[in-house]
Amino acid sequence: MASHLQPQLRTVGTPRHAQETDVKLTLPARPENVAVIRHVLGAFAEALRLPDGLIEDLRLAVTEACTNVVRHAYSPECPGPVEISIRPEEDYVSVVVADRGRGIVTSSDASGPGLGLPLIAAIADDVELQPVPGGGSRVAMTFARPRGGDAA
Repeated sequence: MASHLQPQLRTVGTPRHAQETDVKLTLPARPENVAVIRHVLGAFAEALRLPDGLIEDLRLAVTEACTNVVRHAYSPECPGPVEISIRPEEDYVSVVVADRGRGIVTSSDASGPGLGLPLIAAIADDVELQPVPGGGSRVAMTFARPRGGDAA
């Protein structure tokens, strides 16, 4: 897990910069596809020889973000796409989960807000919530990569 005392979760007006990605996956936002996305992410992270703890953090955060898209972005009768971009850099791995749905709205659920975004904020080193031009939202997550001998 990320080792910091106060996780950062920010809502921003527009993305910081456009990213070119090493992997981009777009699937219909259906529950069964969350497992497919998790598997692809895990296989890619393993191919990068990332440490097991980081791989599990990536899988958990992406599962939570994709589950939010499945549950909240679209109506059940008309699911739209969930888009995942993964970009490994020397010092970090960047993952973006985006949809073209309702956007980030206040939950009308009487039981209170879900735990997905706070959980993501707790395990990622940086999280940004961003609106998607034309509708939808993005959750941009950054995970620090261990340096040198820490990569076991």
